Amino acid sequence: MADTIFMIHGMWGGPWNWANYRSVFEADGYNCVATTLPYHDMDPQDPPDHRLGTISLLDYAEVLEREISQLDEKPIVMGHSMGGLLAQILGARGLAKALVLLTPASPAGIMALTPSVLKSFWSIQTKWGFWRKPIRISFSGAVYSALHLLPENEQNETYDKFVYESGRAAFEIGYWLFDSRGASRVDESKVTCPVLVVAGSIDRITPVSVVRQVAKKYSVVSTFKEFGNHAHWVLAEPRWQEVAEYVVDWLKLPRSES
Repeated sequence: MADTIFMIHGMWGGPWNWANYRSVFEADGYNCVATTLPYHDMDPQDPPDHRLGTISLLDYAEVLEREISQLDEKPIVMGHSMGGLLAQILGARGLAKALVLLTPASPAGIMALTPSVLKSFWSIQTKWGFWRKPIRISFSGAVYSALHLLPENEQNETYDKFVYESGRAAFEIGYWLFDSRGASRVDESKVTCPVLVVAGSIDRITPVSVVRQVAKKYSVVSTFKEFGNHAHWVLAEPRWQEVAEYVVDWLKLPRSES
């Protein structure tokens, strides 16, 4: 039976994020399941569901755990950006046979608010009460933070697909020190499956210096790979294929399962 890859998109995203990677992994025989986070199944031009503003990372994780429980086998869990953090949370619950973290958001305990990260979220965090409202990054913010390696026409096409995101989830990631629930906390001792952590050298929203710390957190089981000609949007940037193919090769390495 072919392995299943359970794919988790990041902020403002949807299953469409995974179109390129699905083409690669399905051609290699994997069964790909690209999930949709709660309240993200919407027309980007429509107003968001008001409940989106206060949904927590823990709520996202509960929904994803239920979806994984309905699969026939424990999957490879692959996440991009915030989806990479959700993958870490699921991995600590023993729900993955392997984790693939693509330019992942960092868990509590890692200080990720670098100058470029603050600039990336400037249009959001300067609005009072963002932590309890649906949020969407501005076009200029999206280009600066994540899409700057895409051709201009693809920047526009990609941004036009962005939906709203949970302000609470953004707060739990960026300001974990002030989150009494510790929603972004991950117990690394409980992550016992193989972990691949991918960073882009010119990533501004999940900088390589931060992603290295994510890999270090799981050093007992992790492999760290930095791509010098990539930024955050490794899913569709020019030469995205080299990242996807590296992941394919890593997944084929012989290893014992936890």
